Amino acid sequence: MPFTNTDSCRVRVAVRLRPKNSEDLAHNADFDSYVELQPESKRLKLKKNNWSCESYKFDEVFSENASQKRVYEAVAKPVVESVLEGYNGTVMAYGQTGTGKTYTVGRLGKDDPSERGIMVRALEHILSSLSFETDWVAISYLQLYLESVHDLLAPEKTNIPIVEDAKTGEVSLPGAAIVEVKDLEHVFQLLQIGEANRHAANTKMNTESSRSHAILIIHLQRSTRRKEENSSSLYIDRRDTFPDDLPLVLKSKLLIVDLAGSERIDKSGSEGHMIEEAKFINLSLTSLGKCINALAENSPHIPTRDSKLTRILRDSFGGTARTSLVVTIGPSARHYSETSSTVMFGQRAMKVVNTMKLKEEVDYEILYKKMEREVDQLTSEMERQQKVIRSEKMQMDKRLKESERSFHDLRMTSNMQIESLEKEKRQLESAVKKLTQDLDKERGQNNLLSKHVTELENLLDENKQQQQLENLSKTKFLTDATKEHEKEMGELLRKLEEERCCSSSMKDRMSVLQQQLCDAQSSAQLQESMARELEKKLTKATEEFTIQVQSLKEKVSELISEKELIYDELKSTQEKVQQEMSQRQGLEDQIVRLKPSVSDNCAEESQTSRSMVRSGSGLGNTAFVSKSGKLREALSGQRGTISKIFEEVGLPNVLALLKSEDLDVQIHAVKVVANLAAEDVNQERIVEEGGLDALLSLLQTSENTTIHRVTAGAVANLAMNGSNQGLIMNKGGARLLANVASKTDDPQTLRMVAGAIANLCGNEKVHLMLKQDGGIKALLGMFCSGHTDVIAQIARGIANFAKCESRMISQGHRKGRSLLIEDGVLTWMVAHSTMFSASTRRHIELAFCHLAQNEDNTCDIIASGGIKELLRITRESPREDTRSLAKKALDSNPAFLREIQ
Repeated sequence: MPFTNTDSCRVRVAVRLRPKNSEDLAHNADFDSYVELQPESKRLKLKKNNWSCESYKFDEVFSENASQKRVYEAVAKPVVESVLEGYNGTVMAYGQTGTGKTYTVGRLGKDDPSERGIMVRALEHILSSLSFETDWVAISYLQLYLESVHDLLAPEKTNIPIVEDAKTGEVSLPGAAIVEVKDLEHVFQLLQIGEANRHAANTKMNTESSRSHAILIIHLQRSTRRKEENSSSLYIDRRDTFPDDLPLVLKSKLLIVDLAGSERIDKSGSEGHMIEEAKFINLSLTSLGKCINALAENSPHIPTRDSKLTRILRDSFGGTARTSLVVTIGPSARHYSETSSTVMFGQRAMKVVNTMKLKEEVDYEILYKKMEREVDQLTSEMERQQKVIRSEKMQMDKRLKESERSFHDLRMTSNMQIESLEKEKRQLESAVKKLTQDLDKERGQNNLLSKHVTELENLLDENKQQQQLENLSKTKFLTDATKEHEKEMGELLRKLEEERCCSSSMKDRMSVLQQQLCDAQSSAQLQESMARELEKKLTKATEEFTIQVQSLKEKVSELISEKELIYDELKSTQEKVQQEMSQRQGLEDQIVRLKPSVSDNCAEESQTSRSMVRSGSGLGNTAFVSKSGKLREALSGQRGTISKIFEEVGLPNVLALLKSEDLDVQIHAVKVVANLAAEDVNQERIVEEGGLDALLSLLQTSENTTIHRVTAGAVANLAMNGSNQGLIMNKGGARLLANVASKTDDPQTLRMVAGAIANLCGNEKVHLMLKQDGGIKALLGMFCSGHTDVIAQIARGIANFAKCESRMISQGHRKGRSLLIEDGVLTWMVAHSTMFSASTRRHIELAFCHLAQNEDNTCDIIASGGIKELLRITRESPREDTRSLAKKALDSNPAFLREIQ
């Protein structure tokens, strides 16, 4: 939860006088009487003449001898120290072009530290004050060019949006590159990259005139801690949310702004595309001046939304930042009005009061990391517990399976044992039965023996009686026989006793077998009880599995219901699509009804666009500007009709009509898009909604000449915006335009195609791709039409290409022979330079002079007879700057001088 501390602070303004140069000495020998500095009293006097003098007081006054270090310590150092304490800050340079703004702010001074400007010194100060263990610093480097925000560290990022927070009012630039820096060497690398990508040009006022506003944003974050018990009542609400010891962070931002210089066209000598650049520079500076005036007068309305510059600087003037402004002036009395305007701007800025706010926020990153660690620990613990549960479940499943196998094996074993015991029981019973039978048989035998013995005893008694009766002589024989019979009877008695013993042992064995049978039966009962327990467990597991199956069935039923809902939604979506198709048919009918009015409007618009394409060369005169203004007023009603159609139908529906099967509807839809593309405010939306893709698709697929003409005009309008030129090239726009030019001989279509390619020639980043896609050869090929307007666009495109190529070579971004010469443009210019109208001839002369400035083109120019053409330009060209450029090319090239001699 952020908390702030506020303090009021006035904008501090310093004035710096540029040292005189040779041009000042040549035009104003009495410059000392024009401006008088009083550094001790911090005053500046401007003398318009000998009897008129005005005095102004500033916070600081720097003479032409003031060092860069002194300027930094007086202007920027207090702001940097405030930024290190947690406040936002702004340091800005304002003044006429050529008065030293970029030197004061953006001078790198890598070889000479005393030459370093505010940007380098501020970053050096910040890096030396930070602890990189807890603090963080990063930079963004941007430029505001033609009212479009470009990233100097990532040139592919153009037209970066400006976003304002509805609650806090803070301004941010999402999409801009933010690069963290650790040392001064890295800072030099990044600033050099940014300076190389910044737009600059050579004017009469300044050889390296900045054509854009440069903005260096330094993002700073410092860590601190605040105890709750030492806080005031402002933090009572936080006690219920955060612990007693809170990690806090200070977030601040420093803007260092190098504004492009204001200029007058008659003094700077700007021409062509540079006039457009100067117009946007002056408009944005005018908007800034209006905001400063409103703040100085405490006006209730501050027009910060009039330009993107004032939106970016919203916090710097009348906001929450600490702001220092250094205004730069020159010593020449020729520029008295510009110097006076600059001084008055500084005087009004001194009346602006900002409310500085210290913003501290809870370091949610540390809290997040702490919570993330706790979440990771809990997650790992939960995963560990889940792993243990899964392991236990697997073990239980394994044990259950083992129990089932054991139960099955036990059941099989028990059955086998029971069968074995039953079999053994049957065998024992059979054996017992057999033994009983044997015993009965032996008893029968014993009874027979007993009966036989009894019979023998009876017989013996009878024999005894007979023997007694017989002769005493036979007594001995009878005695012997009796002994033998007694012996046989003893033997029979012994056998009977043995049979009895055997029968007793058989009974004992039978009792043992009966005991084993009882033990086997008890063991079988125990196994049956264990089997019943296992059956209970198996029943329980089966019930759980049944519950899970039931749950899965419920989920399947839910999925089926969701499928039915999705089917209903799909059906409703199909109905909506049918309704949209009927609406589209109604829109096409409405377009057909509006055809007559649109046809008239587009016919008049075509005439006007012809004049507008001609004016794109930058060589028009005052009479044409007046005539163009009258035409714009005349077209206001017609564009109102187009705007009405646009509001009623909507851009997406209009773009959808580009694909209509009705050729008339398609043609009028293309005309509406072309008219919309003529307005800058509509171009970004047309590209975002896919309008550029649709137009390029029409160029590729359509065979209708009218569609080719109007579509090429729409692409030409979109190509006026630098951010769109790269998109057109990447999507094959130049190749499609060249293809259209090769298939048609209609002068109006060729003029539109040539105008589109000429606009693309004004972007040096797409030159190589433009050549590879056949754009240059297509320009030269359209010369065969012989139409004056087409040839004028060809000459303008060649001039734009040569000028941008010359600028890249002078800045060291490119080397080697010109791409134009490789495609035969030089030979064409030498052969036809004097055959055209004055305006077309001026374009060709300008292109020839730029080609002559590249030493790698020397041999080609000499071989083609270009030396005579350069001499003719120095004598006959109606423009002084063209004559000077041709003379400079001849004088600076020794090979040209040798040829002349």
